[in-house]
Amino acid sequence: MNASVAIQTLPEAKNDEELIRIVDEVIAYIKSTGLKCYVGPFETAIEGDYDELMDIVKECQHIAIRAGAPSVLAYIKVDYRPEGDVLSIERKVTKHHI
Repeated sequence: MNASVAIQTLPEAKNDEELIRIVDEVIAYIKSTGLKCYVGPFETAIEGDYDELMDIVKECQHIAIRAGAPSVLAYIKVDYRPEGDVLSIERKVTKHHI
């Protein structure tokens, strides 16, 4: 695992219920990839291969648009280490959720 990505997808929506519905579709897509992910209140973290993660980040925008958002903003954080492993989600947060 040479990369970890945090993505916050912010679709334009008519109301909070619509916003949550669209974001839930994006999260369902991320979960369907089979990669390790962690859903937080503001962003979802995913870990895996850098190129695969970048494809997922791109597809998240398409998912939001297909779900009905006329536009979408995304905030992305990337930790990439081409030669070696990045810190895992588990190592970063487990001690805080025991």
